[in-house]
Amino acid sequence: MLVYVNNNSVGCISVSLDAVLFNLPSGLLPSIDLSYIEDRYTGRHAWSFMNNGNKRSSRHYLSNDTSKIWVPSNPKGAESLPPGIVEAESDFYLRRLWGKPSEDLTLKPKYLVTFTVGYEMKKNIDAAVKKFSENFTILLFHYDGRTNEWDEFEWSKKAIHVSARKQTKWWYAKRFLHPDIVAPYDYIFIWDEDLGVEHFNAEEYIKLVKKHGLEISQPGLEPNKGLTWQMTKRRGDKEVHKVTEEKPGWCSDPHLPPCAAFVEIMAPVFSREAWRCVWHMIQNDLVHGWGLDFAVRRCVEPAHEKIGVVDAQWIVHQGVPTLGNQGKTETGKAPWQGVRERCRREWTMFQSRLANAEHAYFKSGGGIAISNSTVH
Repeated sequence: MLVYVNNNSVGCISVSLDAVLFNLPSGLLPSIDLSYIEDRYTGRHAWSFMNNGNKRSSRHYLSNDTSKIWVPSNPKGAESLPPGIVEAESDFYLRRLWGKPSEDLTLKPKYLVTFTVGYEMKKNIDAAVKKFSENFTILLFHYDGRTNEWDEFEWSKKAIHVSARKQTKWWYAKRFLHPDIVAPYDYIFIWDEDLGVEHFNAEEYIKLVKKHGLEISQPGLEPNKGLTWQMTKRRGDKEVHKVTEEKPGWCSDPHLPPCAAFVEIMAPVFSREAWRCVWHMIQNDLVHGWGLDFAVRRCVEPAHEKIGVVDAQWIVHQGVPTLGNQGKTETGKAPWQGVRERCRREWTMFQSRLANAEHAYFKSGGGIAISNSTVH
């Protein structure tokens, strides 16, 4: 499946007031007589068919008086619909154009993995995808606009491809990974393209995440490659770790980042419930995600118990600046320099917004009341 942003080549199905018509590319269905469809499914014929069906069975009742329906518990905007017809969630499951809908899916993947990719990293992504079983839906976000070339890999023909030039994974995540879209998946992997996965197995990783009750996690990082924080450094003597020691003065509280309740944004894994919260925290205009790693702890409780690093399944962060090179040369600076400056600026903006939002909330009288008897 391929979705192009701002591309007019995608076929659509439209409905007119007078007739039900299929507006498809001319060569897509050469064996179908569209004039026959138009004649058979005119508004008059469809209405006659519906009325005849209703006469044959009193169970198929369709009221003309929709004003009698108002369900406040329905999703916003759908209050006038009977609850039984409301589909509040969707998925990325690919379906057939023929046969019975109930027979479309022989397997429903339980997990989702996304990679934000450029074609130059195809070998790396091919190796990574092969670490994920058929229990995973594969979703590629293409920042370079090259999608057709990926069909050299058999798995790519069953993957979901979304293309928008020069966009980051957090831009994609905010727009295409709405919690109601990814609701069928128990865990969502949102990964970079420059990860070495020789020592990683996705199914084993999931087992450890469940065993240790992790809602937000990442694989441990090989100590000698691309290491930024002690928390994400792989430990050879553990399956999982949730706390660490950092440089003196870095952690005011041993249960807070970066000593606990912390993972990096290069290879995070979220449970369905945690992602619903994190998605709402992602800012539309802050596309690099800097600062999220220190803030995701707000989405699980207790964070120092439910956020951790899986040591037994580890990866290597190769640190290839592929997306940085998608920047633009300005005032004599290299493309990657402009991207890095934007990252730092976004981090400051995110911290400021979060602090201001908290301040405004508590100033307005919000907050959870705590009785004196429970305060120590």
